[in-house]
Amino acid sequence: MNMRLITCSLLLLTLTACSVLQPVKDTATQHLLDPLVPDRTLTAARPAIAVGRPSLPGYLDSNQLVTRSTGQLMVSKLDIWGEPLDSAISRVIASNLSRLTGSMNIQPVESFTTLDYTTLLELKIAQFEPDAANQLILQGTWKLQPVTGKETSTHFFRLLVPVPLSLSDMNARVTAMNQALEQLARQIARQ
Repeated sequence: MNMRLITCSLLLLTLTACSVLQPVKDTATQHLLDPLVPDRTLTAARPAIAVGRPSLPGYLDSNQLVTRSTGQLMVSKLDIWGEPLDSAISRVIASNLSRLTGSMNIQPVESFTTLDYTTLLELKIAQFEPDAANQLILQGTWKLQPVTGKETSTHFFRLLVPVPLSLSDMNARVTAMNQALEQLARQIARQ
């Protein structure tokens, strides 16, 4: 009799667990950065540039989209990056630069299997988010450092791109981020 009671109890517990432990729907949106320079056939071998992963402020090095406002950080639980932000930035900058120059040898540094590049693009990003005036700010420094040769100078940049809609619309924010990265790539290509 005890065995029958234990078996019935276990069966009841199993059925209850099956009805209570329903799958939870993931409502998060995964965002990706995309190059905006129009695609073209890449035929040139030069320039050969490796784009390093940029250094980011610690608060931006997150899976979630983060907004800084008056000394506070707002972390979105519903808007996440589909890849690490530093990888996305180097991928998009490399693609934009390739399309601007026609070179098939501009890639994120981890895409090179050997030292086939002559220059390393170093990026340091200090800010990459909207401000209170609904302008996306991309600020930092970049340097095109030859693999062999003397140290080159660092260039400061501060780019402002209007965010088309409200700050709460993360798609508009990602669009503005893509536009800022395109502007940065054009600035670098002019050098």
